[in-house]
This record gives sequence, structure tokens and C-alpha cells, in this order.
Amino acid sequence: MKVGKIIKVSGPLVVAEGMDEANVYDVVQVSDRKLIGEIIEMRGDRASIQVYEETTGIGPGEPVYTTGEPLSVELGPGLIESMFDGIQRPLNAIMEQVGDFLEKGVVVPSLNREKLWNFTPAVKPGDAVSQGDVLGTVQETSVVLHKIMVPYGKSGVVKEIKEGEFTILDTVCVLESGEEITMLQKWPVRRGRGYQNKINPDAPLITGQRVIDTFFPITKGGTAAVPGPFGSGKTVVQHQLAKWADSEIVVYVGCGERGNEMTDVLLEFPEIKDPKTGESLMKRTVLIANTSNMPVAAREASIYTGITIAEYFRDMGYSVAIMADSTSRWAEALREMSGRLEEMPGDEGYPAYLGSRAAEFYERAGKVKCYGSDERIGALTIIGAVSPPGGDISEPVSQATLRIVKVFWGLDASLAYRRHFPAINWMNSYSLYQSKVDGWMDKNVDNEFSANRTKAMALLQEESSLQEIVRLVGRDSLSEADQLKLEAAKSIREDFLQQNAFHEVDTYSSLDKQNLMLDLVLHFYHEGQRALKNGIYLNDLINLEVRDRIARAKYLEEKDIEKIKDIKVELTKVIDDLIAEGGILNA
Repeated sequence: MKVGKIIKVSGPLVVAEGMDEANVYDVVQVSDRKLIGEIIEMRGDRASIQVYEETTGIGPGEPVYTTGEPLSVELGPGLIESMFDGIQRPLNAIMEQVGDFLEKGVVVPSLNREKLWNFTPAVKPGDAVSQGDVLGTVQETSVVLHKIMVPYGKSGVVKEIKEGEFTILDTVCVLESGEEITMLQKWPVRRGRGYQNKINPDAPLITGQRVIDTFFPITKGGTAAVPGPFGSGKTVVQHQLAKWADSEIVVYVGCGERGNEMTDVLLEFPEIKDPKTGESLMKRTVLIANTSNMPVAAREASIYTGITIAEYFRDMGYSVAIMADSTSRWAEALREMSGRLEEMPGDEGYPAYLGSRAAEFYERAGKVKCYGSDERIGALTIIGAVSPPGGDISEPVSQATLRIVKVFWGLDASLAYRRHFPAINWMNSYSLYQSKVDGWMDKNVDNEFSANRTKAMALLQEESSLQEIVRLVGRDSLSEADQLKLEAAKSIREDFLQQNAFHEVDTYSSLDKQNLMLDLVLHFYHEGQRALKNGIYLNDLINLEVRDRIARAKYLEEKDIEKIKDIKVELTKVIDDLIAEGGILNA
């Protein structure tokens, strides 16, 4: 190990001299406490190091040891159900060693070195293998089959393949070249893992959230941003997506968020049953916690740690979703380190390279053809929360994000104050995957799905225009046809878009249920138009008892969704009866 000497300490930034043989992004050990750091700038033989631990008590003259390796994560069995900090230190193992609070210089391997995993080979001696080929599998949890792949850059003919129980450091395969392969891989976090080629994403990531799936969908392999002011429900939206999205693996990164929010995740996820498998949600989840009271420099690393783990599972052919909550805190860490490096500031003090760093992160999403001979297709979806100060999305982090992502779920404080959740504003949100997903929905759900969505969105837009008139001259100035539009739009908002994340039934809606619910609300509008044309008064329509059943349709369990069709039939009958009665009166 090459040794340098500290000459300056500025919070998480340490400057050391005598580092002429080190490289940018090398991991170093700072002082005799061996605190983990990373070189982020070199000037001559002076290295600027961001330290991922508390630097209190460190001073000039203390040594710095270089490892010559970039910041990397360990990849192998044991990732699922684990909780790591921003640089992949296992928090549970650290707690067992030192108690409830992180101490400086604690060294614990990221993955358990002693646990035995049952390895089942997928190749035999004499088989030619290359990077990405599956050598064998490990049943990591009851729902995740972990595929042990040939590491990148390695290939050859299998000389020996083992079967049985092994630790991640035991050799499970030997190539004829003498190369030994274990179940453990390492990968530098700042470098994206490779693939054969990217595929255009078309299938939606089904989240069970009606406003997202129906109006602003995201594809598997897509990117989305959830900007919103304090209290608008960003974290709850992220939790809902982590709980219910139909990805096979979830990586949840709590980057600079409050500790109690990560505690909620830790307490809730093991209790929640996955609707697809019936098992605990934690059986397919990796958690990375770098809360607001943890060292700020590690926030920057936590995003990369999460995305690298997600890419590893993508390479197995899984659909993976990573929730980054929130990228604003990550950008704040960039700003703090940039300021300490005395770099020229950009907008609002953020570094000039904020946009390119955000792009590097989001561009690692995608649907890809993985390396390997078995034609695996993997997808990595990135959903990032953004916390603009005061909800002003014209600030640099929001703008840098919106230039990159293709889905924008704009959270609105005024909706949140009215207790409309999810508080996604349907007037300024958008999805650039809409046309692709429309085709998929029409083919796989209902051939009228996209047409109904277009009609509903048109009603909501017309409502917005009509509300301007109502505010000026009152509702009574509108025609009955326009007042019916307001009622129908209100029904879309309250009976369809509003969804209770804490209600055991309403928290998740299947696509079939969403389709039937939206069709039912639109059916009320069309039948109302028919009734008005036949001389029925608007008040008679508004006060129909069947409207209560329309409003309560969201609370029907999935096994009972056919009852929505019964409500539709009842609605038609009620309107027919009204028209018949009106005909008698007119006669």
C-alpha cells in the first residue's frame, strides 16, 4: 500500500500529499482508523479525498493508504433481504458488532462469508462458456433464483463444475485455463455493466396505481421523476411503487431522507404480502439506507451502489425497479463536495457537471439483451424522487432531471392539502411512453382502453376550462350539459384517480379493475348525456343512488370486480326508467 500524508481536513474533504501514484476514483484508507474514502481530484501529488465516514478527530500529518482499486460493490448470493449503507456496508452485521450507532473505521464484509448456499450447476465439464453465461443457480429466497454468471472478461471451457453447499468464496467452477470462479463478483460502481444491445421498451411496468397505469404509464426499462414539495407524498408514492410494481426485484435507495421513513420501509415491507407470489415483499427487495444524519459524501455513492446492484440482477434476465428517494439530496451532496473543492459553481451553487452526472445515472436504465448464450432479456427501471425547495421545479435539479427522464409525475401541494392522494397533477404530468403503452393495453387489457383514457383526459381538461368560468360567474351560468361534464370529471377525480395507499383493498388495483372502473365512470357520463337529451333534469341524475355504488367500486376486492359490470347494467336500467317516467309525465 502506498502511503500519503494528510495536509488539510475540511469536513468530509481531506487533502493528502505524496499521492503521485494514485488515480482519480481510487479507494483510500484515511488515518490509522482506516476510514474509507475515494479520490475525487488529483493536482500533482496532492489528492482530494471525499471520506465516507465522520472525519472528526483527524488532523494533518496522519497517513493515507491507497488501495489502487475503485469503489466497488460485492455481487453474489446474500444481497436480497439485506440492508446496506451508501457504500454497501451491511447495517445489520454492523449493529451486531458495535450496537445501534455506526462507529468510525468499522470493517465488515458486504456479503456474509460464512453462510452456505446450495449451488446447482447449469453446465457440465467440456462446455464452452463466456461472460454472462449462467454456470449454476442458488435459491436465494423463496421467490428469487440467483443465477451465478461467468464474470465479465472471462471465458473458456469448463474443466470442473461442483454441486452442493458452498460459501461465496468457495470455488464452484474451474476452467481449463486454470481460472477458478466463485459465487462472488466485484464491480466498480461508477461504471455501468455491459450488455449485448438495448431494446425499445414497450411493456408497461404495472404499479397498481390508477393515475399512473392508466394516465401516465412507465415502461419496464423506462425512467421517471416524481418532483414535489414537502408533504405532497413523494415518499408514499415511492413506497407504493416499491410495494406493488410488477418488477421481480426492487432496489430501494433512501438517499439523504429522514430516518423514520426508512424505518417505515423496514417495518412495513416484511409484513406486506406480494400480490404475485403471496410471500413477504422483502423476499425480492434490497434496501440501501443513507439517511440525512449519515455522512454526506456517502449519499453520492449510495445512488451508484444501488444502480450497480440493480444492473447485476438485470443481467440475470430479471425486471428490476430502483427507487431513488431523493436525487435532490444526492445533488446537495455533490454541491457540498464541489464547494469544498473550490470549484466554479453553476446555478444555485450546484456544480456545472450536475446535468451530466444525472444523465449518467438515468442512462443506466433500459431494457437490454444480456450477455450469455441463453438470450436473456432484462429490464432496469429508474424512478427518482426530486425534492425542489418550495416545490419550484424550475430549480436546477428538477430541470436537469426532466431533460433526461421520459415520465413526469408532478406532485401538487394544492391537491395534497385537499387530501387528494396520490397528489399527481393530471394537467402538467406526462408520459412519453404513452403511445407504446396504449397499443399494449388495447391488445392485452381491452381494445377500448386507450380510447377511454383519451375521453377521460379530455373531460378533465374541459373541467379545468369550465372551472375558470365557474369562478367568474358561478356554476348556474353553465348549461346542464356542461354541468354534467363537471360532475363526470369530479367522478373521475374522486372515484377513480383518488386512491388510498393505507386501505387494504384500494392500495392496489389490477389493470382489469382499472379498466372496468374507468369504463363505469365514463358510462355514467354517456348515459347522463342520453338522459339530458330526453328531458331529464340534471339534479335527478346527480342524486341517483347508483352513484354511491360507482364511488364505492374502488373498494371491491379483485375477486369481486365483475360486480362493476352489474353496476353498469343497473345504471343503464335506472336511466331507462327515468326516461320512461319522464315520457309518461310529458304525455
